[in-house]
Amino acid sequence: MKNRYIATWLLALALTGCSKDFLTVVPETALSSATFFKTEADFQQAVNGAYVPFRQMYNERAWVLEEMHSDNTYYARNTLYGAVDPTENVADFAVPTANGVTANDNVLVQYRLNYVIIARANQILSLIDGAGITFSSDASKNNLKGQALFLRAFAYFDLVRLFGKVPLHLVPVTGREDAALPLATTDAIYAQIEKDALAASTGLQSKAAQAATDLGRATSGAAKTLLANLYITQKKWAQAEAVLKTIDGYTLQADYNNAFSFTSTNKNNSESIFEIQYMEGSAGYNGNQIYRFLPSPISAAEIAPIVGTSNPQPTSQESNNIPTPDLIAAYETGDKRKDISIGYVTLSGSLRADKTYPYIKKYARVHSLNQNTGQNWPVYRYAEVLLFLAESLNEQGKTGEAAPYLNQVRTRAGLAATTASSQADMREAIFKERRVELAFENKRWFDLTRTGRVKEIIGAYGAKVKANPAAYYFPAGAVPPPNAFTVLDDYYGLPAVEAALTPNF
Repeated sequence: MKNRYIATWLLALALTGCSKDFLTVVPETALSSATFFKTEADFQQAVNGAYVPFRQMYNERAWVLEEMHSDNTYYARNTLYGAVDPTENVADFAVPTANGVTANDNVLVQYRLNYVIIARANQILSLIDGAGITFSSDASKNNLKGQALFLRAFAYFDLVRLFGKVPLHLVPVTGREDAALPLATTDAIYAQIEKDALAASTGLQSKAAQAATDLGRATSGAAKTLLANLYITQKKWAQAEAVLKTIDGYTLQADYNNAFSFTSTNKNNSESIFEIQYMEGSAGYNGNQIYRFLPSPISAAEIAPIVGTSNPQPTSQESNNIPTPDLIAAYETGDKRKDISIGYVTLSGSLRADKTYPYIKKYARVHSLNQNTGQNWPVYRYAEVLLFLAESLNEQGKTGEAAPYLNQVRTRAGLAATTASSQADMREAIFKERRVELAFENKRWFDLTRTGRVKEIIGAYGAKVKANPAAYYFPAGAVPPPNAFTVLDDYYGLPAVEAALTPNF
């Protein structure tokens, strides 16, 4: 991967970080790693910097590639907006791909952000065991090292699930000659993720042991959940079960609505295993996801009740991540999660005959200023651990043991215990439960790929969209493009811009 961003950014990016406050980013510096990494505080600053790309990733791109690229969400075509953009290509399963590469910008940015995390983690890991550096304790050093290992494993897990094969960089790149690595096999990447996650799970603190100032950083529970997720993706059910049963110290929130943070409260709560940190305000650490998700054109009066700001502003953008009729129908009668997850707004300026649209309500938290939100993004919650446990047990033929874990999630949702008794029925029950419990949390696409159901489910979903565009938010006369739902591959093509910089893909 002979790319200039790795070759030239690595040293500077590895040193970009935060001050002692987890959310405070310091400017990039021209210092070399040899002169910078001298103290424990230096490593703390570098680890902080390794988290930073997550904010952009989850605010802008991950939901496009991992949620809109499924049957959970779609776009609401706004013909007044103009040309179709790269995000619609993803939602339409029509990403232009040739010779294994694509020019889609969402793919490029997600790819690069993951490698920024990897580059920063590699720099830390290459130096933290060096001579002459004093740490306040072995536990402190191990925790810093564990965070770097977790972050590298997490980034590679995202990459391998998106692309299948990517370059496997494990040491800092020093120049163009060692920047272009061959594509590693999927199995080799899985093996490295397992190695890193295992090491992280022993070096990291538990959530209970974290100081209040450390909340939001990776914990041993986060590393174990990542490891279990890897095993489930590989269908290593017994190994997944063993790891999942060691994850403790977490509980479900009594109210599903409280599983998710508000703008400045309820962050990193008892159900949260790992979440991306945002902070409302002028410091630059905020998100604006809900504004990217709201249907449009929306007036100031229509947006005001949703966001609660003092300065509501109208938008006329393209509308993305809109809940599909298919997902809405997936909720059982009486499921409390439905009204918490999905709201409705009527747009007076819509060109549709039906001017009422659904939107993702569980991320619509009241905040002060337009386009400036502070709620965190959930990556792993304890509810998913319970569903992982149910799945890993059921796949080993332990269907009776699986049911109580599934039912914990259903009980909180106000639903009766599952009636599934056979392994096949339980498998489908868990699959359906994951869809509604984890809706809009970037899980659906990976659930489709790891279960081998992309062509089955997306093929049927695409046929419905093309047969009845009006039901999928198209105004009269507007339809999906001719190539919609023609690229039903499990993996995206690699970024064309990166392909131009390496002979390996």
